[in-house]
Amino acid sequence: MPAELHDATSRQTAASNQVAPPAQPADDKQVDARQVDAKQAEKAEVQAYFESTGFERWNRIYSDSEEVNKVQRNIRIGHQKTVDEVLAWLQEQGNLPQRSFCDAGCGVGSLSLPLAQLGAGSVAASDLSAAMVAEAERRARSAGIDAEQLSFTASDLESLQGCFDTVICLDVFIHYPQAAAEEMVGHLAGMAEHHLLVSFAPYTPLLALLKGIGQLFPGPSKTTRAYQLRESGIVAAAEAAGFKPMRRSLNQAPFYFSRLIAFERV
Repeated sequence: MPAELHDATSRQTAASNQVAPPAQPADDKQVDARQVDAKQAEKAEVQAYFESTGFERWNRIYSDSEEVNKVQRNIRIGHQKTVDEVLAWLQEQGNLPQRSFCDAGCGVGSLSLPLAQLGAGSVAASDLSAAMVAEAERRARSAGIDAEQLSFTASDLESLQGCFDTVICLDVFIHYPQAAAEEMVGHLAGMAEHHLLVSFAPYTPLLALLKGIGQLFPGPSKTTRAYQLRESGIVAAAEAAGFKPMRRSLNQAPFYFSRLIAFERV
């Protein structure tokens, strides 16, 4: 609008020329409301799973327990390979004592604990499951890690806030469909000053077929929905937030398939 309007006529003309934004159709509002409701319902389902049978199962997988089957043991090995690779990359970058880290979706602390033990300046770890957080904190204190160096909180990804040198989110996006995962990449990138590392199950036609076959057997009580993501969308979301991919790896193990990407702020 003009900085000054010198008479009433020009004011009326300017006002009449303004076009109000079109109102959102009622049908669109209903669709948006349903999408929000579905998203909240799925998050509640994931949280409930990891507070009960999911916690028991994954706590065993991410431990030294022998009470795991062949599939669970292979998942343990595959996830540990991803964690080890992240730790190796971070050590190559160096300067760990002067850096702050966010471990978003920390689980039982598979990454947070060794990262703190390597001398990270500070690690803020979080998980949707309060049971997971409690177990991670128990392990950290048993390992003698100070709470000022490694802190834990129960939170979903959407609610995370803060500013960190490096934000890491490993094997969490399997619970997010494509659009929601890309949104979370943008959100986490907004918290990262220099580095963003994420891992996810990449989409391939073969994996999609195997996933469809596998869903015929476990039954709904065995697990939550598992989403495969298109790498191009994840990269585009990070680039839109000012990051570029610097390193990639593909971790393939029986029953575990994960793409790891390290981004740096441009």
